[in-house]
Amino acid sequence: MAPPRVAFLTDCFHEVNGVALTSRHLDAFARRRELPFLSVHVGPQTKTWVDGSVTTIELKRSPASIPLDAGMYFDTLCLRHLPRVKKAMQAFEPDVIHITGPGDGGLLGFILALQLNIPLVASWHTNLHEFGARRLERIVGGVLPKSPTRAIGAASERGMLRLLSLFYGFARVQLAPNPELIQMLEQRTRKPAFLMQRGIDTILYSPAKRDRTDSVFTIGYTGRLSTEKNVRFLAEIERALIAAGHTNYRFLIVGQGSERAWLEAHLKQVEFTGVLSGEPLARAYANMDVFAFPSETDTFGNVVMEALASGVPTIVSGGGGPKFLIKEGLTGHVGYDSKVFIQRIAELLQNPERQSAMSRAAREYALGISWDSVFEKVYLAYGQALRAGVRRASIITTDASRTRR
Repeated sequence: MAPPRVAFLTDCFHEVNGVALTSRHLDAFARRRELPFLSVHVGPQTKTWVDGSVTTIELKRSPASIPLDAGMYFDTLCLRHLPRVKKAMQAFEPDVIHITGPGDGGLLGFILALQLNIPLVASWHTNLHEFGARRLERIVGGVLPKSPTRAIGAASERGMLRLLSLFYGFARVQLAPNPELIQMLEQRTRKPAFLMQRGIDTILYSPAKRDRTDSVFTIGYTGRLSTEKNVRFLAEIERALIAAGHTNYRFLIVGQGSERAWLEAHLKQVEFTGVLSGEPLARAYANMDVFAFPSETDTFGNVVMEALASGVPTIVSGGGGPKFLIKEGLTGHVGYDSKVFIQRIAELLQNPERQSAMSRAAREYALGISWDSVFEKVYLAYGQALRAGVRRASIITTDASRTRR
């Protein structure tokens, strides 16, 4: 049986975030396996080219694009590209259309799936309802008391989640990066949802990249320095360490965002690197002794996988998807409250032998995860979308055969 012909439309491809990373790796997977694949995403100019089994359409955003976050935009004039993409899609004749969310690329795919009557697969990557609510609370919190601010945030979160559920409900099959989101989507949309995790490059991210020679215990963080990432909690960690008499530590913070100025003003022993990628990022991870990720809104946590592959024990919060990546007490810990989160970091600071053992376990765990195994399961989900009476089959545990076209 021939593999499905897939048209993939994503809102992020060249950017530095989890959606873009996953999109690039899915594109690369289709190339390696010589699978028929139409890749539609934003680029520096509007153009089309064919490379083996993959046809690529890059679309340049207009000056009317609205900034959403660092490097992320929504093109309010994106529908001007609809005729071009529709023509290419009709020529490609996809069996399924896969979109990554309700952004400008996802909107094009959504409309074309309806117009051309092609089964739609939608992957959930970001908890947009939580992100939007946290930012709204930060805005109104400057002028309103705490109680009404929280009420406004909660109401906006519920409203956005209802809208997102309606959007995703049009898809025949949904993909999500953790079991909690799978359950939520199935309950709210009454459609099947399957697991789509993310792999890790264990050659790039490796303990072998460590080149730090001092003995200062280094607490790392990588990611956007923004409200929804809960990065101000890093200052709370430092206050607790100082109160306990610890001085042999420093924070290594990789990333950029609106919260950087606040962190610079409230952290005492810290190094900011800005945004890093490639080898410099890999070295930064390898030079950490523990990775602290306090976000409660992430659906997966690419940075957590990068830290584990680098042999860095990781402490995550109890909210969101990163907790599913941690083997409690072996590769790291889940801090279900702030006290436990801080306590676990202090324990590793005081116990180098335990830190070393968890470092080895983290690396070993990451070595068992590959992008190919992730996308083999995604292709099983495409197959399910093409079948009548789609059932929630063994998509999570069954590997797809490596059938080439």
